[in-house]
Amino acid sequence: MTISSSEIKKNMTLIIDGELYQVVEWQHRKPPKAPPTLTLRVKSIKNGNIVEKKVQGNRPLVVARTVKQEFQFLFGESENATFMDTDTFEQISVSNDFLGDTLDFIEEGQNLELLIYEGSPISIEIPASVILEVKSSEEAIKGDTATNVTKSATLSTGLNVQVPLFIKEGDKIKVDTRTKEYIERDNS
Repeated sequence: MTISSSEIKKNMTLIIDGELYQVVEWQHRKPPKAPPTLTLRVKSIKNGNIVEKKVQGNRPLVVARTVKQEFQFLFGESENATFMDTDTFEQISVSNDFLGDTLDFIEEGQNLELLIYEGSPISIEIPASVILEVKSSEEAIKGDTATNVTKSATLSTGLNVQVPLFIKEGDKIKVDTRTKEYIERDNS
């Protein structure tokens, strides 16, 4: 499907020069006495790099026909993770290289959205923050009350984060998925 430059939206997946890119931002320019140009900042689906692409402003763009599907994370292994389509119950195996550090934030049985292109996942969406349980943490030492003192805690996914001294085993905490940092204790 082709679109004009006026129909571009953020996170839209385009095919440029035979490669898949996700739109980060764009700018359309029409200089006087020159053809219009479209400057795109796009994220390569293949390697995750953000690059700048310039195309003619009046050139139609090819939109990749992608579908967002809900999948349930079943389990992870040394090289792959297995997900199940929540509609068809079909299972797919996704390489850990593709997932990156996503497995640090998802637990078995959790539902996620995968962006599918031609039957294969090209992107996985995780929330900006997740709530995980503290499985083990160091004990706070009495008298250790200086400001911003933290200790190491291991979460239910195996992720290690620095947490305040009052956090103990069994607590649920909110973690930022972009920085891998503690946000707050979950009291719900």
